[in-house]
This record gives sequence, structure tokens and C-alpha cells, in this order.
Amino acid sequence: MVCPPENGKQITKETGAGEQEPYRVAALYQFTHIADPEAKRLPLLSLCEEMDIRGTLLLAHEGLNGTIAGPSDGIAAIIRHLESWPEISGLEVKYSTSRSPGFLRMKVRLKSEIVTMGKPGIDPRSDVGTYVDPEDWNALIRRQDVMVIDTRNTYETRIGRFARAVDPGTETFREFPAWADDLAADTDAPKAVAMYCTGGIRCEKASAYMKQLGIDEVYHLRGGILKYLETIPQEESLWEGECFVFDERVGLGHKLVQGEYELCHACKEPVSAADRADPRFEKGVSCPHCASSFSDDQRQRFRERQRQITLAETRGEKHLGTASSSARRHRRQK
Repeated sequence: MVCPPENGKQITKETGAGEQEPYRVAALYQFTHIADPEAKRLPLLSLCEEMDIRGTLLLAHEGLNGTIAGPSDGIAAIIRHLESWPEISGLEVKYSTSRSPGFLRMKVRLKSEIVTMGKPGIDPRSDVGTYVDPEDWNALIRRQDVMVIDTRNTYETRIGRFARAVDPGTETFREFPAWADDLAADTDAPKAVAMYCTGGIRCEKASAYMKQLGIDEVYHLRGGILKYLETIPQEESLWEGECFVFDERVGLGHKLVQGEYELCHACKEPVSAADRADPRFEKGVSCPHCASSFSDDQRQRFRERQRQITLAETRGEKHLGTASSSARRHRRQK
């Protein structure tokens, strides 16, 4: 079982078999009406801290969204607490495991949107696309009359996507509506679209927006890529690469096994094994994606930060600079 850090050191307990029990990770969301999110924030945060849970949960009038990690019994307690709310029914949760907590601390934040599209009035509870279960997804995206759309951002699509998927090239989800507007206005606009994202939440809003634009058939993958990778055998899969996740695991493959990607601590882009073999890669300082983006002074600061991180690791401590750099990507996810 995993215990909370003590004096900056990572403390773990071993199971009876002498093996460390992995952390449990829960990615969850639900669009629902929460009348008073502020009243729920502190009790939820207090329970998370009591149960040694880390991660980020977002609360808004339109619902709940986030990813948390911790001991299995702690995660179960948080899910029970959330499902006790009268507003929560049918909470969407995807579970996986990790060798580390993936986050330094626990945050429960109040937001205007649980996934930021910037389009008031889009309500997936009242009008949403057709859900497609992972078992039926392959047949749908093989249809030649269906445009497959990846609603994630470029740093996510770069490490993995479905065959035939169109990448809108967005840096944030706020850019998606403008891309969708142009698509719908095109004289060759598709009659049917099939959309997907990491866990399903962005597709809920994206499909509602596509329906508002008048697309005839709008489909989206239930449970997102994570549910597909968990459910569909690799030999039957149409997924290519890894799925970017917003914790220090960076990328997951089939059966939600951690992949090869790491994050460049300079530019926060995912880097592959090939990237790390590139002469432009220097751990904590630069990678092929940003080697020419920083000044000598900046790179020197990055080297000093990396030196401090390495020193902390040799002492068995967690340096603040290593806080899931991917968690900082939430500025682009939310």
C-alpha cells in the first residue's frame, strides 16, 4: 500500500508477497447540474487529503471532471463520496494503475466550465451525439462516409491516434469551435462524423456543438480512448501509438500499460525513445522539439534545476520541480 510522503521522502509499504502495491488512478467526469459547487469544494478536498489522494478535480455548475491517484481504498472512498451527491448519477470513471502518485498535491478547483470550450449554452445533457461503445467503434470508423475527428490537442495527437483520424491542429479546446465552424460551412462538409478524446468529456461538448452546427450524424466514443484501450484486444485494435495522459506516466498503451514517452521539462512536450537518443536532447534542458527555442541563460537555469532534481532523487526526496510536468499541461486541457 502507498503511504503519503513524509518530510519530502516517498514512503511505501509492501504487500504480503513483498511487492509494492501500485497506486490506483481514476479519471472521472459527469455533466450534471451542481447548484452550489463552492459548498462541496472544501468537504471534498478534506476527504481527499485524509485519504492520501492527489490530483485535480474541477467543480462547476455544469458538473465534475478530473483525475486523482492514491491507495485503492482511498480512491474507493472518494468515488463513494461523489456518488452520494444527489446530482451525481452514472459517474463516468476509468481506472488504471501507476508506480507513483503522478501528482504532488491535491487540488479541488471551482471553474466556469469543467472542460473549457468557451461557448455558452452548449449543454451535453440536453443534446448530445450518439454514444458508440468500444466494441462497435471499429466498424463505425471503417465506414468511408464517416469523418473520424480527434478532438484533442496537438501535443496529444502527436504520440497516438486512430487510423484515418483528422487532426484539427488545436493547441487548446477553445480553438475547436472555430475549426468546427469552418468544417460545417464547407460545401463538402461530411454528413457523418465520429469523434473521440482521452476519456470522453471533450467529445460530449464537441458532439453537442456539431449537432448545433447541423451535421446529420454525430457519433462519439463512449469512455474515450482509455476505455477502448482497456477493452479492445491489441490484435483487433485500430489505435496507433500511445494515449497521452495528464500525469507523470505521460502515455498509455493497450490494457492501459505505461508506454515509452517521457516529458521534456523545458517545453513540456512528450519525448519518445528516439527523441531521447537525439543529440539535441539533454535531460531537463532541451529536446528535438525545443532545442532552438531557449536562450543560453534559460538553458543554464534548466541545468541547475535538473541538478537539484537529481540531488533530491539521490536523497530519496521528491523535488518540487518534478511535479508531474504533465499535470501542468492542464492549462491546455481545461
